[in-house]
Amino acid sequence: MKAKNYKFFIIGVVAVLSAITSCISDLNTVPLDKDVITSESVYKNPDSYKQVLAKLYGGLALSGQQGPHGDVDLAGMDEGFGQYNRGFWYAQEFPTDESVVGWNDLGIRDLHYMNWSSSNQFLMTLYYRVFYQVSLCNEFLRESTDTKLDERGISSDKKAEIQVYRTEARFLRALSYWHALDLFGSVPFVTENDKVGSFFPEQISKADLFNYIESELLDIEDALVPARQNEYARADQGAAWMLLAKLYLNAEVYTGTQKYTECLTYCNKIIDAGYTLEPVYANLFLADNDQSNEIIFPIAYDGVHTRTWGGTTFIINAQVGGSMVPAEFGISGPWNGLRTTKEFVAKFLNIDNLKSGKFSLKSANDYPVIYVPGDHNDWDPANQTTVLASVLSDDHYEGYLWFPAANNGFKFTEGPNWSMDWGDDGADGTLEHPGSNIVAGEAGYYKLNVALDTFTYTMVKTDWGVVGDATGSWDSDQNMTYDPDSGYWSAILELTAGAIKFRANDGWGINYGDNGADGILESGGADIAITTPGKYLVKLKLGAPDYTYSLEQYSYDTRGMFWTDGQSLEIEDLGLFTDGYAITKWRNVTSTGLPGSDQTHCDTDFPMFRLGDVYLMYAEAVLRGGTGGSSATALQYVNALRERSYGDQGGNIVEADLTLPFIIDERARELYWECHRRTDLIRFGLFTTDQYLWSWKGGVKDGMSVEDIYNIYPLAASDVGANPNLTQNDGY
Repeated sequence: MKAKNYKFFIIGVVAVLSAITSCISDLNTVPLDKDVITSESVYKNPDSYKQVLAKLYGGLALSGQQGPHGDVDLAGMDEGFGQYNRGFWYAQEFPTDESVVGWNDLGIRDLHYMNWSSSNQFLMTLYYRVFYQVSLCNEFLRESTDTKLDERGISSDKKAEIQVYRTEARFLRALSYWHALDLFGSVPFVTENDKVGSFFPEQISKADLFNYIESELLDIEDALVPARQNEYARADQGAAWMLLAKLYLNAEVYTGTQKYTECLTYCNKIIDAGYTLEPVYANLFLADNDQSNEIIFPIAYDGVHTRTWGGTTFIINAQVGGSMVPAEFGISGPWNGLRTTKEFVAKFLNIDNLKSGKFSLKSANDYPVIYVPGDHNDWDPANQTTVLASVLSDDHYEGYLWFPAANNGFKFTEGPNWSMDWGDDGADGTLEHPGSNIVAGEAGYYKLNVALDTFTYTMVKTDWGVVGDATGSWDSDQNMTYDPDSGYWSAILELTAGAIKFRANDGWGINYGDNGADGILESGGADIAITTPGKYLVKLKLGAPDYTYSLEQYSYDTRGMFWTDGQSLEIEDLGLFTDGYAITKWRNVTSTGLPGSDQTHCDTDFPMFRLGDVYLMYAEAVLRGGTGGSSATALQYVNALRERSYGDQGGNIVEADLTLPFIIDERARELYWECHRRTDLIRFGLFTTDQYLWSWKGGVKDGMSVEDIYNIYPLAASDVGANPNLTQNDGY
């Protein structure tokens, strides 16, 4: 389905990985093709170099030679969470406010609770995957030197092509070493210049690794294909500039030295290279996102050619559950895994005023009821949705019913059967047994009252509205719309600070307020307070008592993609999918609504680097004192992102709003679930401290601070045990 120029057709190569034996000693490295005996037989063919390069890119997307499983690169690891992109996603998202998962695999909750150890299987797997990727790049670089190419009689034209491939391999190695620096800090270090064979790699300091990554990128910068000119999903100058900008943005964390001016230098290069914002934010995360001019460097996926249990296949399948419809996400079934915390929801909505609509209410079954069979429910007296209730248990019954057509007939019954029923022989408001059918002359929503002590009834057709100074007037209603399928009246309203009530037919004869501020309405009850101005989704649920309502502050920001139906805002139980709002950001569906090429393995690419991030890095670097940019331009870039998301200038900010606290929240709104959050929180001093708490941080429901040792992950315990040159990170 996807017309990508660059797919991962990977041939077999025996990668000689013994140069980092200690890093992978407990995970057997598997030859890339069992039928190929040596790498030499592959590298003699000049056309093989591009195919081997594809393996280097494939190392980010796949877990082995036979997707989605069956011929793993590193034996001893699960091919699902052992995939590079998925492991990186776990490490960057699970310890943050952006994501929780309902599964309980051994060690996965430790990532939420921020109490992992050096033996955590997910962290160890990621550690080995990062260094396996480094080793693949090293081997390719060893086998593609000028000396090797001359020995094999490779033509000068092919040598020139292979030199470009070498720059891409160096970029990919720098990318993985950046991940190693960011995740693990001081790590074992090997390049193509190290002798092949069993030895113990030396440990490199964070500062020296930073300098190495920087020098590699600066060295290859001009040799890479110009920005936006390479085949899709291959690294070019834009990718190298982006990695440099990310490295410099976090330089103070890595080395103690600020490099915000350098960050701005490379942000400017990217911005000047012709990338443009995708007009529709949601399109960045769909099955045809390879068409976007915003994405600078993706990890490419294809439901037919690059099958994996990681990557976007994991994200999209795992985010679906509960009442969500899998087909709407281009998949065949849910994995019931990923949700988000209320603290992340608060980046978009005022959760102090956000009612989930799931009040702890009495149902009609808690009161005596009578039943209302008729044309509206196929004359079924057992239909529990069409009853009237006696709140005071005094033979006076009340409720609201929807009659979908004119002249609908109905009667009242004492129970969910026909043993005792009442109609109205004279259409005079008195009840007789069995009596004639009562008729609702017009289609509509009727308030019914029945007094069985006097055998009388009334019926009033109603339309509902919201009134109050919060709407602008206590005299003029804001009309609501009735949805027969859900049974709700609703309206989206701009409300100011003040109060509201609900009333019928533009008058005060029938009106409801809330005496206890508990979400239960009472006739003539107290005004309902609106403390925060904004746009609200207002819902009114009548039917049988208790009558209820909900107020949900309505977000202009289309980036807030939440599934709330059947989901609670609070997470009481991490293992329960309906605890916590679900996310709908990622889909295996195209921008034209077509499903992906496979309904399990997804076509959606993962945008590791994109222009929206560059705009926010530019703004942050300016705020942190970098030179080479301006506050006015930073404001322009931030508002460009917000105008895309709001669809107009309603979400624009002014320069006084452009602060570092705003930036960290805006990065969450723009980049959530894209593997940036942990790094961002650490840079802002919020990851381990009590300056910002979120649900289940530190292993408690309301969140708590943790030790600063968790700002960096431990080296794999087995690697430290195998290599006497390695010193474990502090605290592990």
